Amino acid sequence: MAYKVNNGRLYPVGGAGEKRGKGSGVAKDVEGSFKQILENAKNQKPEMKVSAHAARRLEQRNLKLTERDMKNLEKAMDKVEAKGARESLLLYKEMAFVASVRNRTIITAVGQRDAKENIFTNIDSAVIIDED
Repeated sequence: MAYKVNNGRLYPVGGAGEKRGKGSGVAKDVEGSFKQILENAKNQKPEMKVSAHAARRLEQRNLKLTERDMKNLEKAMDKVEAKGARESLLLYKEMAFVASVRNRTIITAVGQRDAKENIFTNIDSAVIIDED
């Protein structure tokens, strides 16, 4: 069965020969499941991303991140998000990352060698991250 959205609600669209009697309960079931899916999607935290620019910088500067490193960065982003930060400097191992907390995106990455005399602007927070 196909469905259409009308004014934010799902309604079944019957094919030729299908009967949709009043009180069949189909629209209510679909509406209930749609509401549940929408609620789950709203409550789900988006995963952290690495921008194309940051990925190029990681590659150019031969900076390697493991899955564990990504989890540590994501935990730090969760913490600064809880404090209301929007743009943050994340210091981890011998690397520095500028992150858009609102978009949950690593914007750029710098290694310790390249960070000397660098100035980081447009940030409202900084986090020094311990390795787990």
